This record gives sequence, structure tokens and C-alpha cells, in this order.
Amino acid sequence: MRDVFIAPEQLADSRRAGVFRCGGEVAQAAVTAATQQRFTAASLDLAEADHAGLFSGFAAALRFPEWFGANWDALADCLGDLSWLEAPGYLLVLRDASNLHRRLGTADFDTLIEILNEAAAGWREQGVPFWILLENGPSNLPTIVR
Repeated sequence: MRDVFIAPEQLADSRRAGVFRCGGEVAQAAVTAATQQRFTAASLDLAEADHAGLFSGFAAALRFPEWFGANWDALADCLGDLSWLEAPGYLLVLRDASNLHRRLGTADFDTLIEILNEAAAGWREQGVPFWILLENGPSNLPTIVR
């Protein structure tokens, strides 16, 4: 795909936000910048995540409400709401995503990426930056570079 340069101060631009792959150094710089801008910044370790670990990881990282049903529809609902985490913007780093595609399978991995893209688009329409960075994610995603 394409490489995208994002300077830390550009995180506040909701028009640029979305789903990207990056390296660990870029992810850490983004977390630091997002925190300085008072974003809700969360990290989810995917090194060994399966379906259950993925859903519970999202729930823990973003403090999902108790009604979260640990399925794709519930994930989409929670990512599109986040009213319990009011912030000027959001950054979620999915750490060690290199083997996630293999562990989830193509169909479920594609569903995850679709849900993340839809959430980012929904927040973009509201003028709220919503960034999802897949650390060492698949090469078919646009890559953030420094």
C-alpha cells in the first residue's frame, strides 16, 4: 500500500485519521502525542490473541460497559459510541499484530478491519480523530512512517 507521514501534531486532524500499520517506534510516538493532546490512548497486546482474547482485550483497553457482548456487532457498537470515554480524540494501538490474520482466519480478520474502518469513518464524520494503529500489521494497510 502507501506510506503516510503523520507528524504528532497532525493526530488532531480527524480527516487524516483511520486504520494504519506502523512500527513500534511510530506507535510509541503516537501514544505520547495523543496523551499530550488529551486523547484517550489505549494499547492492546495481540501477541497471542485469539477471538476471545481479541474481544476481551478491546473491552479492557477501552473500558467497555458491562453490556458488551463479546461479538462483532457489539464491538462495532462500542467502537462507534465510546460515550463513557469522552475525549477530543482516540488512539488505539494494536500491538504485535503480525500473526493476527493467521490466528483469526481471513474472514474474521477482514471483519475486524472492516469494523475498525467503519468506526474511524463514523468518528471522522463527527470531526473526532479516531486512530487505530496495527503495530507490525498486514502490508495491505497504509503505513504510517516518521
